[in-house]
Order: sequence, then structure tokens, then C-alpha cells
Amino acid sequence: MTSVRPDRLRHPGADGDGAVEVVEYTDPACPWAWGSEPAFRLLRALTAGRARWRRVFGILFDEDDDPAPDPAAETAWYGRYITDIARHTRAPYAHRLGWVAATSRPASLAAKAAERQGPTAAERVLRRLRETTFVLGTPADTAERVRSAVTGLDGVDVGRLGAELGDPEVVAAVRRDHAEARAPIPEAHAFHAPGPHGTGVKETGDGVRYALPTLVFSGPGGRVAAPGWRSLPEYLAALRTVAPRRPWETAPIGPGEALARYRSLTGPDLSLLTGGTTPPPAAVRVDTAGGPLWLHPDEAATHPALIAAAESKSPRS
Repeated sequence: MTSVRPDRLRHPGADGDGAVEVVEYTDPACPWAWGSEPAFRLLRALTAGRARWRRVFGILFDEDDDPAPDPAAETAWYGRYITDIARHTRAPYAHRLGWVAATSRPASLAAKAAERQGPTAAERVLRRLRETTFVLGTPADTAERVRSAVTGLDGVDVGRLGAELGDPEVVAAVRRDHAEARAPIPEAHAFHAPGPHGTGVKETGDGVRYALPTLVFSGPGGRVAAPGWRSLPEYLAALRTVAPRRPWETAPIGPGEALARYRSLTGPDLSLLTGGTTPPPAAVRVDTAGGPLWLHPDEAATHPALIAAAESKSPRS
């Protein structure tokens, strides 16, 4: 990771007042971001009430990207790519990828609109949208697919969410996110590390953007960029660099508490959040090609994976 001293910072959150900020550059369709979610969940819990956490959507697949000349071949290749990444992250992945997302903008708009309903709604919407790609294999890449994916999601006003997908303020916010993600700070440009995802920026058709995901930590101790696939100890080291006078110690929670709080748990979620591998007895299991997903019963009641499974088993008339 790369850092800069506090006397060289000129932005809110690092002006010596003790404020700490974490900026998360991400995308609903990014497989590395999906695999990083266990660590990010723990970090968000650790920093809750002690740091400002801001999410920026980088738009991995944009509406003006050229269509693939052979969609079937592209889908097969991208499915293998997701599988290869899952070997590093241990994240679940779909038995079959139906298509590559035409664009991740509709899902980003939905995730941004959900922030208006509070942090719980925002987390649940983004999680469900990630699962359309990495659990179901059917990316929510249109407004209609987004609405279908989040239907029945507990704690979310789905009608309001659908109505706000095209709200000018939401559209403008995602447009600003797109631009911010394509203006990486110097520390991201300078970042290089060993491993499968070790550069801080990625080339685009018209420049560069942050590698997704990237966390940028800032505070009285300076600023640190943590791009790509990083370990929890690396993230904790970044926090301790920017806020060295604060205790940043993690503590496991019980499996039942984890399921009640997060509603959807992967194997790595269980391991990192609870320190174990045993799900709570009430959890509903969804099998994927990369291991099980465990759902809270209320989440399972409307989850597309279980609805699709039930429909496939129902007798045809």
C-alpha cells in the first residue's frame, strides 16, 4: 500500500481534526469486490460511528461499451475469469453465467438510490444486486432486472427505489462517481504489489480508473490507498496509519448475530465475522459452484435463487 504524510493532504477528513474517512471504490458486478465483501463488512462494523464511509461506484461495464462480437464466447470466457478469481477469494460463484452484464449502471443507480433509505437498505440492495451475478448468474443489468431482483427485500421500500432510479439527483450522483473513479489519487498510481490484483489503476478506453475495489483511508495520520485484493491485516494497518491514536481491534460475533445483521453469509463471511465455519441452525442454504450461501429465513422467502429453484421443480401443466 502507498501512503502520504498529513502535511501533504488538502481535503476534508484529514485536516488534523481527528476525522477519519474511508472511500470505497466499487461496482456491483465486480468479482474482486464481491470477494472482498467479508473484509469490508468487518471494516464497516469496526469503523461505524468512528469514521465516515463513502461508497463510489466506478461503473465497470458502461452503457457505451462496444458489444462483444460473440456474446456466447465472451460469456464463457468471463465465467472462467470469475471462477479463477474465486480461487483466490473463496467467494461463491454461479453454476452457470447466463450473460455478461451489458452495463452495471442500472445496478449502481439502484445502490445509490438505496442510500437515501439509510445504511441498512443500502447494504441489502447492493448485496442482492451482487448476488444476481455471482449466485444466480443472471446480472441485473437493466432497470427491469434490478426491480425484479430486489422485489420483497426486507427493510427496503422497493416502490420508492424503482421510482428513484431515474431521479436527476441520483443520476447526477452516479455520474460524479464515474468521474471520481477515473481520477485516481497519486498513491493509487504508485501502488504495485505481488499477487493477482496488484496494480492501483486500470486502463480504460479514455484514461485510467481505480482498480476495483479500492479503499482510500484518510485521517490525522495521513492518507493510504489500498487497491485491489488486499488482506484484512493490510486494511487494519492502513487504519492504524491514518488514525494511530485510536484502537482498531476486531472481535468476532456469533453466527446467529451475523445472520440477523447481514441476512446473507458466504463461507468467508462466516469465517471472518464469527471466527468459525458453522452457520446458525435457522440459516437456509443455497448451493453455488463455489460453496454455499446462507440466508436468513426472511431473506430466503423472497430470494430469487430460491424462487427460481422452486419454479424449476414445480410440475408443468
